[in-house]
Amino acid sequence: MPMPSWKYRPYTTVALSDRTWPDTVVDHAPIWCSTDLRDGNQSLVKPMDAERKQKMFDLLLQLGVKEIEVGFPSASKTDFDFVRKLIDENLIPDDTTIAVLTQARPELIERTYEAIAGAKQAIVHLYNSTSETQRRVVFRLDKAGITDLAVRGTALCKQLAAKTDTKVVFQYSPESFHGTELDYALEICEAVMAEWGPTATDKMILNLPTTVEAFPPNIYADRLEWFQRHVSDRDVFLLSVHPHNDRGTAVATAELGLMAGADRVEGTLFGNGERTGNVDMVTLAINLLTQGVDPELDFSRIDEAKRIVEECNELPVHPRHPYVGELVYTAFSGSHQDAIKKGMYAQQRSETGVWDVPYLPIDPMDLGRTYEAIIRVNSQSGKGGVAYLMEAEHHLDLPRGLQVDFAQKVQSITDGRGDELTADELLAAFHDHYLSHTRPYEIVSYTHMSANDHDTITAKVRVNGEEQEIVGNGNGPIAALVDAISTTFGVNVRIRDYHEHTMAASADATAAAYIEADVDDEAFWGVGLHPSIVTASLRAVLNAVNRAIAARDAAATAAALFDSR
Repeated sequence: MPMPSWKYRPYTTVALSDRTWPDTVVDHAPIWCSTDLRDGNQSLVKPMDAERKQKMFDLLLQLGVKEIEVGFPSASKTDFDFVRKLIDENLIPDDTTIAVLTQARPELIERTYEAIAGAKQAIVHLYNSTSETQRRVVFRLDKAGITDLAVRGTALCKQLAAKTDTKVVFQYSPESFHGTELDYALEICEAVMAEWGPTATDKMILNLPTTVEAFPPNIYADRLEWFQRHVSDRDVFLLSVHPHNDRGTAVATAELGLMAGADRVEGTLFGNGERTGNVDMVTLAINLLTQGVDPELDFSRIDEAKRIVEECNELPVHPRHPYVGELVYTAFSGSHQDAIKKGMYAQQRSETGVWDVPYLPIDPMDLGRTYEAIIRVNSQSGKGGVAYLMEAEHHLDLPRGLQVDFAQKVQSITDGRGDELTADELLAAFHDHYLSHTRPYEIVSYTHMSANDHDTITAKVRVNGEEQEIVGNGNGPIAALVDAISTTFGVNVRIRDYHEHTMAASADATAAAYIEADVDDEAFWGVGLHPSIVTASLRAVLNAVNRAIAARDAAATAAALFDSR
């Protein structure tokens, strides 16, 4: 059954064939204005009390936000009291400007100025809705009537500003700019500016909000460029954007708005707000950072900021939230894990400070995150992810062949469980498969003599619990032990691959040895750990032999069970 597309109207494009904004590269941070305490707060199921408001305000100061919309004081006693608390208790730093919102109604404007009395500076944000639908349905006024509301509200704001010691920056928003004819949006803004009288040295703010996101970001950018081309004096106002996220493109709308000449962005941390939310300031700011632009906000402790916002809003931040979510620096896919592993190694060896790691657009450390959760292991993971975790978490640098061998065993475990393995569980699985096989052969002690490229080893070996001495010769201690095993126990061993490394930089660090051996013509990996690299290597040889014997015994048991049926 077709969807009722006939109910909806397509958006109107802008006649702007020579648009210039697509070629603009944003190279500096905008003026940031947080609306968490107003727009964000009014959208909460349980609006913030004074304590939560203060926590949010303090966080915004710590992050470096210099303009903070602290409420709608004429509409709420809680908001009014909070604004007074900030002023009366001298809680507003000199370099921070509070903003307050008011509708274009005389009694609300007067109450708003009561709220800000005594502040060093404040933004008084006046708005009225200008869209064709709101004019017709809500206000039942024509364009002249709506303009008159805005101009009379502006005149009263100007009169009251002249009577206060507070430095007032005036802001006007034609609310529902998205649904307002462009020529009328320009007309009403010109009328407001004419009444207020801004200058190049004493600017006002014009805020053109996508109160409800109704068209793609490129149309918004076109509208902003058209507006600035036709406005009488672009130098007397700061152009502000206030995108909502109804189409899911608020961040793109803000970014294209900045490309189109906007000076200022209003938004909330992590995008809380009416309906689908306001534009997400955190994402916007870190997007700038990834392009080499200082966002002039400090997100170096992003998890702490997230915790406070979640506490204040009583809403969780999504685990896939850009840059901040619990899982956004985590790879489960095997191919992604392998690329990240190689990229991290290359980054560490690189002499350049430029970040360049596959699948990680930003260094998590820059946000106060760690590398611990970059790779996690589940049934989708491959050898790269397993190897990365084994080295990053447990300092075991597995050779490629062992990576493949162990990854197969890990996948068998995760397929059976249906979920991921933690780093500790991964190490436990490694011990189970490679380090727990101490029967039938376990080395107890040995002596090693070397002369003229000839080595002799005399080893005391525990064989199924009984100690026995074995002797072998070769061109090294490993070859000598292989000879002893073959001579004494009749087990044919041929070394195919060998790797070793220390697990830390200190002198008493544990050494790890990895040996791939053909044991009676079947390949097995063996692992040995010990402060002595020689001892670790000898343990690895016996480990490979024990694993081969265990595998053979298991196969024989399975065959006997099958035959008995």
